[in-house]
Amino acid sequence: MQTLAIVQNDTFLDRRNYTPEQSQLWERLSLSQKFSTSSLNQFGYNLAFIRNADKSSIAILLCGASVATVSSEGDIDTDPNITIR
Repeated sequence: MQTLAIVQNDTFLDRRNYTPEQSQLWERLSLSQKFSTSSLNQFGYNLAFIRNADKSSIAILLCGASVATVSSEGDIDTDPNITIR
């Protein structure tokens, strides 16, 4: 019973921390990026921002100190060569 309460509480906290900006970021993702981002969300990654470069975009996701990127084609890189400031 205690585990159920924790899961319900975590779900509530996630909904509370959801902001309109995240919704706007989600809408800017390609369909492939949405699928890949959803799979990373299951591992605790959250969409932080999107960078546009040469007619394509790269989604940046964070999970604690870990960073992952998703290309416009939906390719996931969990060890990208980027620095987050």
